[in-house]
Amino acid sequence: MARRLLPIGIHTFRKLRESNCYYVDKTGYAVRLVEEGTHYFLSRPRRFGKSLFLDTLKELFEGSRELFEGLQAWDRWDWSVCYPVVHLSFGGGHFGERGYLHTNLMAEFDAIERDAEVERRYDTGPERLKHLLRTLHRRSGRRVVVLVDEYDKPILDALDQPDIAAANREYLRGLYSVIKHCDANVRFCFLTGVSKFSKVSLFSGLNNLIDITLEPPYSDVCGYTEGDLDAVFAPELGDLDRNRIRDWYNGYSWGGEEKVYNPFDALLLFRTHQFKAWWFETGTPTFLVETLVERGVPSPQLDGMVASDDLLSTFDIGDIATEALLFQTGYLTILGREDRGGNLFYRLGYPNREVRLSLNTSLLRHLVKDRSRQTANSIRLYDLLQAADFGGLERLFHAFFASIPYEWHTRNEIARYEGYYASIFYSYFAGLGLDVTVEESGSGGRLDMAVRAGSRVYLLEFKVLERTGPGAAMGQLKERGYADKYRHLGEPIHLVAVEFSAETRNVEGFTVEFA
Repeated sequence: MARRLLPIGIHTFRKLRESNCYYVDKTGYAVRLVEEGTHYFLSRPRRFGKSLFLDTLKELFEGSRELFEGLQAWDRWDWSVCYPVVHLSFGGGHFGERGYLHTNLMAEFDAIERDAEVERRYDTGPERLKHLLRTLHRRSGRRVVVLVDEYDKPILDALDQPDIAAANREYLRGLYSVIKHCDANVRFCFLTGVSKFSKVSLFSGLNNLIDITLEPPYSDVCGYTEGDLDAVFAPELGDLDRNRIRDWYNGYSWGGEEKVYNPFDALLLFRTHQFKAWWFETGTPTFLVETLVERGVPSPQLDGMVASDDLLSTFDIGDIATEALLFQTGYLTILGREDRGGNLFYRLGYPNREVRLSLNTSLLRHLVKDRSRQTANSIRLYDLLQAADFGGLERLFHAFFASIPYEWHTRNEIARYEGYYASIFYSYFAGLGLDVTVEESGSGGRLDMAVRAGSRVYLLEFKVLERTGPGAAMGQLKERGYADKYRHLGEPIHLVAVEFSAETRNVEGFTVEFA
């Protein structure tokens, strides 16, 4: 198979096809959507190929037959019919400034009207869209296709300014309501974005959208499957370790049996042959990290959250469920789902190594505030665990908490509880890529944390002295026989009891015994 160009940063279907790029054929999904319905919504995290899929729909409806040769849509589409298309994208610009949304939208309409030779009649978004749809329908004799990319970005950009975010939401609500109001002029409608705002808050005027976000038949409408890597990117795999590729980048799921890769990660890996947090590094999750810290969400609880179908859809200004925030932005994915008495519940977890390492590193940096010190602590931790240097570990554990500014503790009640201290430990361990298990059930109860580093197993129990008294942590480790579950590994097992003081906010007791 001949090598092609890697479509890094290419979001237009025509450019991709005319540039001899690799392409994972998603045109079959496009045809199926058109055959089965007319109004759709899809939510996926950033850089998952939503813009490319939307542009593929545009070229399909405009009848660009030459671009589809050899693809699934080639002999399934009526190329004798072309439709007018209104393609809006909020991907450009930043919408944190009051009034910028209107300015941006007017520029979008200027370009569309100029290309379609439609006279400008209005200076308001809803009226201008209504006029455009009716004019294009009347002139062509064909109903109009409406495609909206990153429909929610004007709200997401302003989440740290609730008044502007609310104003942008109301503006968009009026705009999107036109699509239903002009249904007689609309052939097909498709909206994509990162988040799924409630229909009441944003889509009250467009309540006929079919949400395919969690429909199993469309679980890989965006992203690359394992089979895609073999069938399309075989020339790029070379001597790359497939198990390592899966561990680092595979694992995203939206209800289907097969998991997918983020295309951006896969393409950058093929280009550089380096395993790095390519996707994570393209957008610092400042709002996400600040929200998790402000809500006191212990980092060990992130991997294994459970959410109902309704909770995953709870996303609105001032009312964003933690589970929905993490899932819709791509930091957690669906690991499994269960039907409990007719109610559907989803078990969430990290999709892969990239997200687990990077998110926990970001959480630590937010707490420590000193990136150099946090990095030095992480490197030191790895070396000490490999060497089983317990004196060094005790000193380092003190350094963990000494590096957190005093001001943080004065604003957070969580610093009085075991969950806070366990979060610091977990984020350091997980940020190193170590095998970490939290609250694992055994015959004697739940162990706080188990860590495998090299050829050693560390079983950790955390206690706050003011709540349990000295010696409680080691007593629990021994009395409940937590080590029994690991003896079959034939590796050294170390019981590590760590006791904290809510008053000094640091380690006051550190005991290690060989199991």
